Amino acid sequence: MTDHVTTPGSAAPQKIDTSVPHSARIWNYWLGGKDNYPVDEQAGDAYTAVFPGIVTIARSSRAFLRRNITYLVSEAGIRQFLDVGTGLPTADNTHEVAQRLAPETRIVYVDNDPLVLAHARALLYSTAEGATSYVDANVLDPERILASAAQTLDFSRPTALILSNILGHVADHDQARSIVTSLMAALPSGSYLSINDGSRGIDPVFEEAQDAYNESGAVPYNLRSVDEITAYFDGLELLEPGVVSVPLWRPESTSPAPDVIGEHGGLARKP
Repeated sequence: MTDHVTTPGSAAPQKIDTSVPHSARIWNYWLGGKDNYPVDEQAGDAYTAVFPGIVTIARSSRAFLRRNITYLVSEAGIRQFLDVGTGLPTADNTHEVAQRLAPETRIVYVDNDPLVLAHARALLYSTAEGATSYVDANVLDPERILASAAQTLDFSRPTALILSNILGHVADHDQARSIVTSLMAALPSGSYLSINDGSRGIDPVFEEAQDAYNESGAVPYNLRSVDEITAYFDGLELLEPGVVSVPLWRPESTSPAPDVIGEHGGLARKP
């Protein structure tokens, strides 16, 4: 394997459509990023006008991921990450958190958004000891993801699979579960699964805002019940405290008491 690899045979770059809001760019806007267009800012502002708490959800999701990665590298000894649906680069990307702790860590990012592809050079920055790679693929195509990621990752070694706010884009829950199962089946014992997604049954104002967003013409994102999110971890060993609202997942001791929000996640080990 080589360092700083790009993936040959990736799908041809798509034209960036700046006339339709896109979830990755809106999420970037809520996180304070600059990689978005006026149409995304307008959609993001319309959403926050109904539900200002979405900014808290976006930032809590990023903090949850950072705590997951810190545990995986520092305590579980993981040195390989497959991050599917990575979105646009902001602060504390997977490779930044992991390689600060273990420079030899190898990371593969997967996304099919053309703007993410345009920023792949930023994602591909790596320490000399480790490697990062970008795969242009859709979450609906786990076989392609695994075949391409295998050019950078050694799937005979424990690997952490990250699915952060991506499975909601799969309309059918059974299909989403099948994707998770297919990806985890390729990973050996001792691998980990990290998932967080927007959740129903917590905040009706959040659900109203999301339903309105889904009807706007943007790519829909489907909120799941906590039971549905928990089902992604079937057959795996959930770490404490299980599937919880993301601020409650091993909060940092210096943080104020966290609130329950409509974003649930967990981390589990493959036995």
